[in-house]
Formats: sequence, structure tokens, C-alpha cells
Amino acid sequence: MGLLTYVAVAAGAGGAVVSAPVVLGAIGFTSAGIAAGSYAASMMSTAAIANGGGVAAGSVVAVLQSAGMAGLSTAATGAVAGVGATVGGLLAALI
Repeated sequence: MGLLTYVAVAAGAGGAVVSAPVVLGAIGFTSAGIAAGSYAASMMSTAAIANGGGVAAGSVVAVLQSAGMAGLSTAATGAVAGVGATVGGLLAALI
């Protein structure tokens, strides 16, 4: 691997970890709960209808809301960094 690949992998990992909370907040998963009228509110409504009125524990909506309120856990941070690093590496391979 060349220097560009290492830089792209590091940038992808770091960028993904830093941007995850920003993106969650932007789509409505905030520290105060799901923002009214947001994309997150639409997701929550759809999940609640599909589950007979409630959002299932462990569902995508529940996990994203947890991350939006409390931040990413160590495991989630590692997963996000891994995905970002993979995307960075793939982009470097295309250049």
C-alpha cells in the first residue's frame, strides 16, 4: 500500500467517527430525543406502525436514538471507524 492509501484509510476512519454525531443530529436523533418533523421522526413513526404502536428495543431506530442521546459506544465507534477506513481505502484504490 502506498502513502495515499494510508492517508485515505486514516481520513476515512477519523472522518466517519467525527461526522457520525453530526449526521445523527442533522437527521433528528438529538440528545433531547427525536426532533419533531425530522427524518428520524418519520423513521420512528414507520417503526411504531410496523410494530403495533411501539419501537422495538434493538431496532435501527432505537439504536440510532441511543447513539444520538448518549453518543457512540466504544464498539459503535470502532464499527464506524472500520467502515470509514474501508471506504477511504476503496476510494484510494480507485484513484
